[in-house]
Amino acid sequence: MDVTLHLAQDSAADELLGRSPLAALTGMLLDQQIPMEWAFKGPRTIADRLGADDLDAHDIAAMDPEAFGALLSEKPAVHRYPGSMAKRVQQLCQYLVEHYDGNAELVWKGVSDGRELLKRLQELPGFGKQKAQIFLALLGKQLGVRPEGWREAAGSYGDVDSFRSVADITGPESLTKVRAFKQEAKAAAKAAKAAGK
Repeated sequence: MDVTLHLAQDSAADELLGRSPLAALTGMLLDQQIPMEWAFKGPRTIADRLGADDLDAHDIAAMDPEAFGALLSEKPAVHRYPGSMAKRVQQLCQYLVEHYDGNAELVWKGVSDGRELLKRLQELPGFGKQKAQIFLALLGKQLGVRPEGWREAAGSYGDVDSFRSVADITGPESLTKVRAFKQEAKAAAKAAKAAGK
């Protein structure tokens, strides 16, 4: 991996996301209940606080949980819920150490089938079906990981010329479109829920 991403809208954070499979997975993990840019800036912040150029699954997995939680809680906090997200990041790293020798790229490297890749992503701690599909779409659309059937496995997130998720963000303009799509979807869901009552 060595591409330019624009998910954090911050050059240092985006540079790390584009070259580090673990940083990209961690950013995706953090992407909930906070703005997308904040989530994807998180891996750079964690690396900086660890005094490292990249994230290392072995190091993070072995850290004292309280110390790692404190690291994510430092102001400005890495997430709205830094304690619980610190646990999730450590669980992700521990899983990668156990199943992929700490190498996040092995989750997708050499996988020839989109459904198999989706299954592997869904097995990661903190990755439900939707998050796994979005990350699969990100891999296919921006990181050149395109096993057979990847678009179908990614569902609507794999659609060409869509602006549904982080997989479609390539700069400020597309970020605005994705944000608008999410707001429309949220409003539609709220209206449907109200109509159902």
